[in-house]
Amino acid sequence: MQPISTENVVINGSRIAYGVFGAGDPVVLLHGTPSSSLIWRNIVPRLVAAGYKTHVFDLLGYGVSERPWDVAIDTSISGQVSVLEGLLAHWDLETAHIVAHDIGGGIAQRFAVFSPERVRSLTLIDVVSLNSYPSKRTKEQMKKGLEPLIKADGKEHRAHFREWLLSAVHDKQKLADSSLDTFLDYISGPIGQPSLFQHQVRHYDPKHTMEIGDRLHELGKLPVKLLWGADDAWQVMDWAHKLKGAIPGSELDIIQDCGHFSLEDQPEVISGHIIAFLEKNSQSARGRMGYAKPDER
Repeated sequence: MQPISTENVVINGSRIAYGVFGAGDPVVLLHGTPSSSLIWRNIVPRLVAAGYKTHVFDLLGYGVSERPWDVAIDTSISGQVSVLEGLLAHWDLETAHIVAHDIGGGIAQRFAVFSPERVRSLTLIDVVSLNSYPSKRTKEQMKKGLEPLIKADGKEHRAHFREWLLSAVHDKQKLADSSLDTFLDYISGPIGQPSLFQHQVRHYDPKHTMEIGDRLHELGKLPVKLLWGADDAWQVMDWAHKLKGAIPGSELDIIQDCGHFSLEDQPEVISGHIIAFLEKNSQSARGRMGYAKPDER
């Protein structure tokens, strides 16, 4: 399966793959782990058809973006915020609607807390928050240290993560017939396997979201929509309700027959919820921000 982020730009000294589609009010989509912007492939065309200029990118250390050799280069949730800021500058976007999934939601929460004036609306889909991660399974795996995981047999590694990714969806056959092998390719092999642990697993640390836990109430000043798969086994439903309780005025919709990778299970339903929320808040956001650029009208 071909990537949808096919353009490249250097942000903070590292190459980031991105894509921009359509015209209209700007929307930025943030993916999570261990996926890439490819997870938005069925969402982007619907946003474009609805009249939104849609921006995607692969996080640093993910997908087809650069996998830094230097371990000092920060690919954590906090580190990715500066990548987002660099891309917004490259795209000449002062403000945008932000839509995020999984750890992309952690990035979005930090960005929205520290730069609320730049966020037109915030949609969080099956996201990490507070200390909701890593999972018990991942914690057990990390106890062994990263080096054994990096050097584990490649076939065993791929088989393990194939089963892990399948646990993220309600419809396993649908994922197996579509993007599963591509996502596995990104995190397997001589580059993908060590990169997964260096750039992703190593940073599964709730400090990035706990640091802003007592400020989540500030997001109540923004339009916030929460979308959650009813069958999410990675970020269980309790976290959806906790996050809704932490953000005054936020809306929560539960998606049936849907796991953690809700964008794979129910792209039409998810797109419908996103578009309805954007339509409700686009005009009010322009008024709240005080302006709209000509190419964003």
